[in-house]
Amino acid sequence: MIRSFLRLPLALLAGALAPAVLAGTAPVDPRIDHLLTELGKVRDIHAVQLSPDGVQLAWVVDTAGKPAIMLAGADGRGAHRLNTRDKPGRCSETDIAWAPDSHHLAFLTDCPSVGAKPGQKDLVLADPAGKAVPKRLAALHGYAHDLAWSADGRRLAFLYVEGATRAASAVAAAKPAAGEIGVDGLEVQRVATVPAAGGTVQMLTPAPSYVYEFSWSPDSRQIAYVAAPAPGDNNWWIAKLYAQDANADATPHELVDTRTVDSPLHGLQMALPRWSPDGTRIVFIGGLMSDQGATGGDLYAVPSRGGAVTALTPGIKVTPVWFAWTGANRLLVAQIRNGRSEVAPYAIDAAHATAQAPLFTAAASLGDGSAAMGLSLSADHSTVAFAQSSYAQAPEVHAGALGTTAPPAVTAINAALKPSWGAAESVEWDNEGRHVQGWLLYPANYDKSRTYPMIVMVHGGPASAVLPRWPSVGFGGVPFSPLGYFVFMPNPRGSYGQGEDYVQANRKDFGHGDLRDILAGVDTIEKNLPVDDQRLGLTGWSYGGFMSMFAPTQTQRFRAVVAGAGIANWQSYYGQNLIDQWMTPFFGASVYDDPAVYAKSSAINFIKQVKTPMLIVVGDRDAECPAPQSFEMWHALRAQGVPTSLVVYPNEGHHFVDPAHQRDVLQRALLWFGKYLPAGG
Repeated sequence: MIRSFLRLPLALLAGALAPAVLAGTAPVDPRIDHLLTELGKVRDIHAVQLSPDGVQLAWVVDTAGKPAIMLAGADGRGAHRLNTRDKPGRCSETDIAWAPDSHHLAFLTDCPSVGAKPGQKDLVLADPAGKAVPKRLAALHGYAHDLAWSADGRRLAFLYVEGATRAASAVAAAKPAAGEIGVDGLEVQRVATVPAAGGTVQMLTPAPSYVYEFSWSPDSRQIAYVAAPAPGDNNWWIAKLYAQDANADATPHELVDTRTVDSPLHGLQMALPRWSPDGTRIVFIGGLMSDQGATGGDLYAVPSRGGAVTALTPGIKVTPVWFAWTGANRLLVAQIRNGRSEVAPYAIDAAHATAQAPLFTAAASLGDGSAAMGLSLSADHSTVAFAQSSYAQAPEVHAGALGTTAPPAVTAINAALKPSWGAAESVEWDNEGRHVQGWLLYPANYDKSRTYPMIVMVHGGPASAVLPRWPSVGFGGVPFSPLGYFVFMPNPRGSYGQGEDYVQANRKDFGHGDLRDILAGVDTIEKNLPVDDQRLGLTGWSYGGFMSMFAPTQTQRFRAVVAGAGIANWQSYYGQNLIDQWMTPFFGASVYDDPAVYAKSSAINFIKQVKTPMLIVVGDRDAECPAPQSFEMWHALRAQGVPTSLVVYPNEGHHFVDPAHQRDVLQRALLWFGKYLPAGG
């Protein structure tokens, strides 16, 4: 959600407000220390890729503290590390892509054995069946990702920020503000290519355009991409869809501008452009999306040479998040339905994409665990592979025949890990004419004769969803369960999983209707389970951080709050941030044109009603939810005499990357709720 940032002067952070800055932690309950140690044992799995011939698997897994590539047969047998002649933990290997011949694997690495320089990943090519060290295809001088081969296997394309000083992501730590803001030091992401035999990097897309996603045409002669003028962090919400010849001097052809299109797509966002097998049209996902990368919406189509946009799935009650063409008239779609992951075939013609019976549904996360699911298919679409995790099972690679049964796990990377938290249950209720769903974790060692406190964890976005997934040390709700709490993770209006109307139901209404949905869910749980209404807590990150700040201004139900990277004042936020394009689709106008719609969702305007103790945490270089918002809330709470604590983590963006900080913020949250909502009794 919410991509914005304005650094406070360092003197202000380090001087006048020094007591709020990160300090040492008091002695910790040994149960918390044990819990965090156990959470840290999970080995994350990324980028599961099935070879086009369906014979081999490759994936990236954390190994000795660094991402490393593993290879195996499609059934997971014979798993072994790719030969780079570098010891595990010495270097990183990421962004894998099988060549169309299934005999070569491209990836990015900073391993010394391939000649990479420290701190820079180069593009290399390996023969998985051979013993030779991978060959360097190109020395890179910037940030690269999203490798994709042309169908003819002659070229490899990728997104590239030449001379990058940071990852191309608004969740990464922002650059310190200096020079002429919005002009100096712009870093532009473009589509680049390298010949399969290696050689010079060639930029395909124009220098002024920041590219977010792209795909090759079936004949390897063109690319389609979603792009906007730089700065890229700010303008994804107004990005257009283009197509052009795959040459450096080609002229882009604008296919879709959502600001002018006359269809349900008007004013929304686009993602995942994919060419039809005959190359005549491009299908993409369009919808109200709060984050680039957290894809969800409806399916749309546009002729590849330009023309009218067709809404293919109007009125569906699920949220497609990924798809692939599996034939001239067929799609395979990964979608969210009512808090679960689902994979379904769709029949597609000129005017409609019609869902068939789902192949399988899982109370789990597919892909890397986010709302943006991703599958890997063999060229004949008979075999599928992906990473999967749930509340019951830690991440593993799943692979097998694409059919009506979900493929099994073919690895045992995290098999030794067992849940220390309670059972998970889907909770469903109705509120104000809408059906709502959420996930409830029971306390570990649940005893129905006791009463328990409950923590409500609101997800970020708001255009996202809670899907069951194995937790990590990063901030989340699951760790409260082992310490004796119910944990309620709702998917209120604004979430993915029940169609685009449901996603758009909190436009111009942040914090109001979705809060009523959440409170109705709390009531439903309390009617059926021994939850102590006097020991309710609230937490969340990003949009969940905003809700954690705002809800105590509207209700006294919550007795303690932890607000991570939140928004206290939408009006001041609009003026502080340099990434403001996302706000108009959700608020309907700028703050200058309609200040009232921003004011009605600003916690600071109702601050006199807050009595709830609040812990506030944020990164000092957060590019989505700037630190000044946390300072404003903290200052207001102190002025009202409300117990509060603000912790600012140095050099962190919206997603914390320092393991010590990840551990500390979760530890502080556990201690905060332990103080105000003790789990005994």
